[in-house]
Amino acid sequence: MKDKLSLKEALLNKRILICIFNGFTAGLPLYFLAQLIPAWLRSENVDLKTIGFFSVVMLPYSFKYLWAPFLDRYIPPFLGRRRGWMMISQVLLLISMVACAVLKPAVDIQFVIYVGFAVGAFSATQDIVLDAYRRELLPDNELGLGNSFYANAYRVAGFIPGGLGLILADFMPWSMVFIIISLFMFVGIIHTLMIDEIEADITPPKSLKEAVIEPFNDFFKRDGVKGGLLILSFIFFYKFGDIVATALITPFYIDVGFSKSVIGTVAKIVGLWSMILGGFFGGLLMLRWGINKSLWIFGVIQMLSILGFAVLNEMGPVVWALGVVVAFEYVGVGLGSAALMAYIAKSTNKNFTGTQLALLSSFFAIPKSFSGILFGILKEGVKESDGIFYSIFGKIHGIGYSNTFLICALLAVPGMVLLKWVAPWGAGMEESSDKA
Repeated sequence: MKDKLSLKEALLNKRILICIFNGFTAGLPLYFLAQLIPAWLRSENVDLKTIGFFSVVMLPYSFKYLWAPFLDRYIPPFLGRRRGWMMISQVLLLISMVACAVLKPAVDIQFVIYVGFAVGAFSATQDIVLDAYRRELLPDNELGLGNSFYANAYRVAGFIPGGLGLILADFMPWSMVFIIISLFMFVGIIHTLMIDEIEADITPPKSLKEAVIEPFNDFFKRDGVKGGLLILSFIFFYKFGDIVATALITPFYIDVGFSKSVIGTVAKIVGLWSMILGGFFGGLLMLRWGINKSLWIFGVIQMLSILGFAVLNEMGPVVWALGVVVAFEYVGVGLGSAALMAYIAKSTNKNFTGTQLALLSSFFAIPKSFSGILFGILKEGVKESDGIFYSIFGKIHGIGYSNTFLICALLAVPGMVLLKWVAPWGAGMEESSDKA
């Protein structure tokens, strides 16, 4: 396959369409956890630190590499190695998401966490398989565009729980909202039945031991221990500030004074379209610039977009300001996510896609597990009446929303510094040796 694609060739192919549908299916349960459930808990008068503690349900995303070798090694008795596991995880996701409809935070807060953890575990499992399928599907010269459209659709999925779900919550009981939003998982289930299993020159592991050991040996042998650790550190820090800043973004909008309907329409619809446009042009720019330069440019935009939330907090519930800030944030964060995902995919060996992608993307997901707690403590502080938080952290004075967002912007700096070593401006990954 030729190295450079025309615009028409890049956009009008089945592989990109598959990336779009898979991205939507992957994003739906994550935003179900990150946006819909926190808004539900806040509307039921659950305090911000408890909502922040709910972010522990994201832990499976940080440790999915532990069971990724199992998915690389074993093949379900139907649909094939990748599609079989897709179907299993998607059906389990549908069941666990619908289960939220019978819970009430006032009396079932522990069960809310248990069910949320189940959603997180099944969603992380789905991510393992979808990431592996995408890496095996896309040739190297389509990784930037394919991952951009995947990330685009991933964020589009956030409009369902974070937009439509909030609008519905103003007109019907939360139980009905959860059922309606959960049914969108059928998009993924139907799509899994329609696509084909990847037939490529790939040698899957012959034993579970090989599936566990070889991906790690291959990664550190190829890049060296120092290089491997630098790559893992970069993946951890590149979106650290953004992840913390947006961990409790829906409760933030509510606290600023916006109604759930305004959040569901202005914030999510503006975000949706700005992300689509940003992701579209970002993917094309990655085709032109390469992954390395894109990481630098998109990283700066991503860092600056965090400051918009501090400005919005100072302005108060001004609808047009909400639209501008959300548009800037979705463009910046969407571009940064697409470039990082392309970098991660390029850093893997196709023979171990499931485990290596799970390992690398797990480092990217680790901050999600504690970002809500960190944000809640920075903003509200810790008082003696805060129970477990006080026993762990002691007394801490809160610094408010604006200062918290300023700190979040500073948290993005280490990832930008590490770019000097892992993705130098003048050396594109396209010029590196083929890792497939």
